[in-house]
Amino acid sequence: MKASKIVYKPVGMTLGAVSGLISGALFKRAWTTLGHEHDAPGATDEDRSWAEVLTAAALQGAIFAFVKAAVDRGGATATRRLTGVWPG
Repeated sequence: MKASKIVYKPVGMTLGAVSGLISGALFKRAWTTLGHEHDAPGATDEDRSWAEVLTAAALQGAIFAFVKAAVDRGGATATRRLTGVWPG
């Protein structure tokens, strides 16, 4: 394994945690803005419809994937600017 990959590992893990926090906050805001209750339904919420549960899951997944990709790409770009080496 390349040394740059090993050194970047803790940075990548930290960025992953940060992206999870950001995406969670964005999802809550988006779900509330769309006119739904503050809390999104879970898969086992008996009082929620299939459509609502699956819509919430799809929206949450899309937001998470978008934020994770943006944060990971930004971290890799910043690492290259600082070190001259792409961390992947």
